[in-house]
Amino acid sequence: MQRLAVLLVVPLLLLTGCSASAGAEDGGRIRVVASTDVWGDVVRQVGGSAVQVDSLIDDPSRDPHDFQADARDQLAVSRARLVVVNGGGYDDFLTQLLKNAPDSTARIDAADVSGLDRTPDSGEFNEHLWYDVPVVSEVAGRIARELTRIDPERKATFTSRLNRFREQLDGLERTEADIRRTAQGKGVAITEPVPLYMTEALGLVNRTSPDFSEAIEEGDDVAPALLREQLALLSEHRVAVLAYNEQTTGATTEQVLAAAKAADVPVVGVRETLPEGKGYVAWMQQDLAALRAAVSR
Repeated sequence: MQRLAVLLVVPLLLLTGCSASAGAEDGGRIRVVASTDVWGDVVRQVGGSAVQVDSLIDDPSRDPHDFQADARDQLAVSRARLVVVNGGGYDDFLTQLLKNAPDSTARIDAADVSGLDRTPDSGEFNEHLWYDVPVVSEVAGRIARELTRIDPERKATFTSRLNRFREQLDGLERTEADIRRTAQGKGVAITEPVPLYMTEALGLVNRTSPDFSEAIEEGDDVAPALLREQLALLSEHRVAVLAYNEQTTGATTEQVLAAAKAADVPVVGVRETLPEGKGYVAWMQQDLAALRAAVSR
């Protein structure tokens, strides 16, 4: 897995000054830090106006793996009452920042909450948990629990918002089940394992070699034989769709994308942060609609 990098140059004076205000609230709102705007949006869905959320990675036009934490991020973490990390090795930079946070700071690790096997027999753990709708529901529940612990008087609000959000997530799962009736057993090619939780929920079969997608994810050179194999999946129409990570591109992935277009294989863009102007549910609805259209051709 390609981990998000951390580069910290934090003046001692800054950390000393911010420790006194650790856990402080802004206008009665609970300060929350999330590693990415995906989890930040989940927090907002549950917390509403009761939370102030700082999402450290929130630029839809940048590769998240280029992110480098700085003193401002450390300050945000030191002041937070709750920090939400993806975990699974995805955002280790936030684990480093938390080393300087007060012990009282509540922490939620989505990978831990998921209960998924962190050392699967099939290979590396897939840390792209936001494409697993049931996991997102579990994390939202944990967020509601922690926010209620911090601010018990707003329990009814957090519970109501959680239930409303979960109704939307249930709708996503119903859509997945509906698409599965058409998609079951069809092939999908990927550039990285980002969408695999969703494609598996749709019954699609990943035909890309794990060695290929792992090399792309790690930023390593792809062996020529692996590239030929990937391109053949497309030119020979052995897959119904290419799921392409729009935020991590290079010469090899662009060659794969060109091959899909040349073979008239539908391409569905997948991401690691929210598309501009969309929340989590609208984003997943968009991806599911694109996948439905692809597998229905």
